[in-house]
Amino acid sequence: MANLPFFSPYRHGFVRVATAVPKVKLVDPAANAASVLDLVGQADAAGVAVLVFPELGLTGYSIDDLLQQDALLDAVEAAIETLAEASAALAPLFVVGAPLRVDGRLYNTAVAIQGGRVRGVIPKSFLPNYREFYERRWFTPGAGVVGKTVTLAGEVAPFGTDIILRASGPTPFNVGIEICEDVWTPTPPSTAQAMAGAEILLNLSASNITIGKSETRRLLCASQSARAIAAYVYSAAGAGESSTDVAWDGHADIHEMGALLAETPRFSTTAVMAMADVDVDRIRQERMRVVSFGDAASLAPTPFRIAPFDFTPPAGDLALARTVERFPFTPSDPAKLAENCYEAYNIQIQGLARRVEASGLKKLVIGISGGLDSTHALIVAARAMDQLDLPRSNILAYTLPGFATSDRTKSNAWKLMTAMGVTADEIDIRPAAEQMLKDLGHPYSRGEPVYDVTFENIQAGLRTDYLFRLANHNGALVVGTGDLSELALGWCTYGVGDQMSHYNPNSGVAKTLIQHLIRFVAASGDVDAATGDLLEDILNTEISPELVPGEQVQATESFVGPYALQDFNLYYLTRYGMSPSKIAFLAWSAWHDADLGGWPVGTPEAARKAYDLAEIKRWLDLFLRRFFANQFKRSAMPNGPKISSGGALSPRGDWRMPSDATADIWLAELHANTAIRED
Repeated sequence: MANLPFFSPYRHGFVRVATAVPKVKLVDPAANAASVLDLVGQADAAGVAVLVFPELGLTGYSIDDLLQQDALLDAVEAAIETLAEASAALAPLFVVGAPLRVDGRLYNTAVAIQGGRVRGVIPKSFLPNYREFYERRWFTPGAGVVGKTVTLAGEVAPFGTDIILRASGPTPFNVGIEICEDVWTPTPPSTAQAMAGAEILLNLSASNITIGKSETRRLLCASQSARAIAAYVYSAAGAGESSTDVAWDGHADIHEMGALLAETPRFSTTAVMAMADVDVDRIRQERMRVVSFGDAASLAPTPFRIAPFDFTPPAGDLALARTVERFPFTPSDPAKLAENCYEAYNIQIQGLARRVEASGLKKLVIGISGGLDSTHALIVAARAMDQLDLPRSNILAYTLPGFATSDRTKSNAWKLMTAMGVTADEIDIRPAAEQMLKDLGHPYSRGEPVYDVTFENIQAGLRTDYLFRLANHNGALVVGTGDLSELALGWCTYGVGDQMSHYNPNSGVAKTLIQHLIRFVAASGDVDAATGDLLEDILNTEISPELVPGEQVQATESFVGPYALQDFNLYYLTRYGMSPSKIAFLAWSAWHDADLGGWPVGTPEAARKAYDLAEIKRWLDLFLRRFFANQFKRSAMPNGPKISSGGALSPRGDWRMPSDATADIWLAELHANTAIRED
């Protein structure tokens, strides 16, 4: 991939695939071949590597007994020869559906063409012969047909269900092919193809449309792409097919590991095409990570033949053809965001309630700063006590002002504790901090304005020390408030500090998600209107540890970087093991234009920023340094529930790494492979 430019998706392990539905002309293979070539030409110009067409698209699916006419079958072979010759000047591998005579039998086949040759022919394994389908009247099932060949376009091509098409070149990939009914069966051929190494699975279909059937097809394609850990590219017959007894909607879509990437409009009266960049590297990473996939593959009995071809990606930059969420922990789709918030909130409540129940204790101690994390942790604690039928007054909440606590946050802390109906109190930590600074001989104790790490951590440590001793004194558990993002960046005081608690319901929640959880609670009806307004004010407060006195707010993000970017980096590094340069490319694709793509509901206008590649690279460099340097804090972290599929950092759960590893090779990869353009 080194010869490809940084701004090409192919450089980063993406492969552009497309699905097309031409307007078919019944029993006219030459006309249909011309339609196919027109769409292949468009795909070629767009940098597509793989393109799939509908089942029996060279003749039309709905031609019944005409399928067995020699004149038509001769015309099909001539059309394939035309396509093969024309493909010499086109880059994509494209797959068309055609009825073909092989060894005196007629098969419903997928013909893969690229680079002037027929690369492989795959017969349909399972033939529907029920309700409106009569395929066994005309065709021979392809199941069990292996190791054979067929002569087409003047050359011998492999024929059978045992074929994987393998592309060599800067971005290699493997393609498996099945036809329509195959994916509706309990044992789809694509399952075996995936276990044999195919990352991109194609389905040529002629599925007719009835009410509700499109949703079932989407479910099948999505579930097969998830189960097979693959991309699944589907194309179904549409305009031009006979409507004598059934109708056709031209349903075509692309899924990757369960997620819909692209789809065509249905019921179009003209040709349509959809394309997307599938992440082949991510698929391989996930297959490596999910060891049960490998276990299943080792038991697969079917050997496959490899049909090789060479694919050279287009030169130059190429805009990424897929949506990359700016906030991987926080979707921009309002319905999905609401569902995620509901689930995250209740996971936290259930986790904390279970810990209280198991401990035999009936009280909680929590420190409230007036910031995001402690606000949400208190809300969770209150709902956990409700779930356990314990009074909220059993929550002993303390605000612990220090040298830089602002009037706004302290006031909001008191308002929040009062609104939640908990037992509220205040302990000023400054006298104890001053004594400790004096005992240490710190310059501050002599009147010098020295605000170093010791000065900060004395305050953070004293707060936690007080909370633990208050828990001892009252027979309670200390509820942690720090979030996943802070753990990733090491932005927490180790041991006797905010890194420690008896149970931390926030430990699996990214900072970018906590903001939306608070918005979710504010709008949920769990709090009254006045409390909702208070939560909005807390949301609008600058994120700060408030440890250093002075007129200027000690803005956390000026030290550790924008949480929007750092949560993005965390997700792709730990969840998918992506190289830093690829993370930078994805971040640039998501963040370089504030007007491109959606934003989660409730995101303030001031937060709708854009970042250029230089900024992205700078903050990713810092993320890598901090992430590796602070593993020791995560190795000793308290219990807390995993919240999202993006993962958690518990050494007992999602993430295990040595505390003395270094970031050297990740930093080297970032700087060697992330090019900053001068224009």
